[in-house]
Amino acid sequence: MKLVSWNVNGLRAVMGKGFADIFAGFDADCVCLQEIKMQEGQLDLNFDGYRVYCNYAERKGYSGTAIIARDTEADATRGIGMAEHDTEGRVLTLDLGKIYLVCCYTPNSQTELARLDYRMEWDEAFAAYVSELDSRKPVVICGDLNVAHQDIDLANPQRNHRNPGFTDEERASFGRLLDRGFVDTFRYMHPDRREAYSWWSYRFNSRAKNIGWRIDYFLISERLTPHLKSAEIHADITGSDHCPVSIELDI
Repeated sequence: MKLVSWNVNGLRAVMGKGFADIFAGFDADCVCLQEIKMQEGQLDLNFDGYRVYCNYAERKGYSGTAIIARDTEADATRGIGMAEHDTEGRVLTLDLGKIYLVCCYTPNSQTELARLDYRMEWDEAFAAYVSELDSRKPVVICGDLNVAHQDIDLANPQRNHRNPGFTDEERASFGRLLDRGFVDTFRYMHPDRREAYSWWSYRFNSRAKNIGWRIDYFLISERLTPHLKSAEIHADITGSDHCPVSIELDI
């Protein structure tokens, strides 16, 4: 099973940058998207052999998630079942039979950490949600989780300490999620790989200089690790300020 995740920073925009060809090149069983920034009916989403599931934000042109799943009609759950967290279209879950697939776009703490308190509430609620799923069967979590966990996960850790996505609070919260029984697949497969990033600022020619952050993840239930065959970052694919990430599971 090949799974891909990509924060497209506007699905309508990336469709004009060759998304259809990129999607075909993935040849994936499921492609999970974040920040689709659209409402129902704004784009004709038809991919031969696939079914499209979306969770739109109530606010137009904001947030939102989607999963494009091959040859399957799956039970879809939109949100985490908490009204205070479910207006922005940030979580979409498919029951794929052997696993739950959770596509997530975690809230950003924003400038001057204006939303850090909410972010901590979100993290706790999301961790409880996926842990409950994990009590039933294995879970794959993917998406833009808006945190660089370790110093190795961004180009300038000292300079960015206390910036959104690299606060002590966010990093500790991510660690607590892993402690609930989840594995960061990229670090599991590539524990020492440096300069492997999935997001680059549009400023200062950051992508060309590879001054980036690894904030896009695939996490899996620990009991899935024997089935993990690969975990990769596809920095050569453009069209967004993020690049796709992928895993392959033998299940």
